[in-house]
Amino acid sequence: MLKSYLDFEQPIADLEQQVLDLKDSDLDEESIQTEVIRLNESILKTTEKIYSNLTPWQNVQVARHPERPHFLDYIERISDEFDELHGDRHFSDDRAVIGGIGSIGEYKVMFIGHEKGRTTEEKILHNFGMSQPEGYRKACRLMELAERFSLPIVTLVDTPGAYPGIDSEERGQSEAIAHNLRVMSSLKTPIIVNVVGEGGSGGALALGVGDHISMLEHSTYSVASPEACASIVWRDTTKADLAAEAMKLNAESVYDLGLIDEVIPEPLGGAHRSFDQASSNLSKVLIKNLDELTNMSIDSLLDKRYKRLMSYGSI
Repeated sequence: MLKSYLDFEQPIADLEQQVLDLKDSDLDEESIQTEVIRLNESILKTTEKIYSNLTPWQNVQVARHPERPHFLDYIERISDEFDELHGDRHFSDDRAVIGGIGSIGEYKVMFIGHEKGRTTEEKILHNFGMSQPEGYRKACRLMELAERFSLPIVTLVDTPGAYPGIDSEERGQSEAIAHNLRVMSSLKTPIIVNVVGEGGSGGALALGVGDHISMLEHSTYSVASPEACASIVWRDTTKADLAAEAMKLNAESVYDLGLIDEVIPEPLGGAHRSFDQASSNLSKVLIKNLDELTNMSIDSLLDKRYKRLMSYGSI
């Protein structure tokens, strides 16, 4: 049973609570087993019904679920070895972005991604996944290191956006993001991008230029948060649900717009229901794309990447 349920998940929570309550009931063991089977079937059907009809705003809530797996959760499950690398060599080591060399299947790759943290202390340490300029400069340093040693790059995007504080602006937040876009567009090594939670604004895009771009089924990718959009358009953040619908930020809509290549299925009820299954689904897609991209010549890879970038916005 989860620790946290979203509002629309309440029917699932009620059924799962009934299963737990059976442990303290006066029923005999056979009756308890029969009732557990019945309730589990009801949980499955209820979850299928709810998650097959999510609104865009509900999808945003799933992407932000407090128990959704983050970068370190995935790395623990998909990489047999992971050696973290620290610092941007200019200012500090931003913990909102984590990177290092790891293995997946037969490949050695450079993993880079946003980390939000789980506990209160971790969330503060990782600044809720909102990077400052040094985080993106660290990512850029690691990507250039990967190019030098012919390592494919795998990014896991999960951020509400770059940190908007005054100190970030003073240290060149917009320049750091723009520099990453330029560098990633011409790196001579395969880049596989995966949006695994929130893909918010330039903070996501700074790790989002690649040769193959995937989104987990219930992740989001947008130019701004629904709340920010609602504040700009209607001057009313309570209309975030309307903004989410208008922005077409869910994976299916982004795929239909031709901005990503693939939607990765999640376990029934979202990735927070099974870290292992979500990681397995992601790992299979990564290995498949590594098999394809590492067999391409660098010239073909760069030509394909250039055509992708030039196709955005075309009619």
